[in-house]
Amino acid sequence: MTQPQDNHMRKGMVRSTIRILIPLNKQSEALEILEMVRVQTQFEPSCISTRLYLGVDEVRAIMVEELWTSEEDLLHHLRSEEYRRILLVIEMAEEHPEIRFDTINCSSGVETIEKARN
Repeated sequence: MTQPQDNHMRKGMVRSTIRILIPLNKQSEALEILEMVRVQTQFEPSCISTRLYLGVDEVRAIMVEELWTSEEDLLHHLRSEEYRRILLVIEMAEEHPEIRFDTINCSSGVETIEKARN
């Protein structure tokens, strides 16, 4: 059973991930700020997706993941007021955050599993 592939999921995307260790007494404030940013960012035309994760293995961990149509769109976002709020949350961190920007030239889905299993 092959699912249709979103046009953005083909190539040229940039994924931004930030993993932050936030003290437990500041977590609710950090999550409130990050959720506001996530909600605003999801409506940007060049934003494919934006997600917020809480750590299971490390309860202080919060991860922000964004997927953008291009590097240019990501750079525009990094200069935005919304991203400034993410930087403020990063300043709450107990340790240096893990920050990654990955360029994705090709992406596939369930069809890769089907191909491997057949």
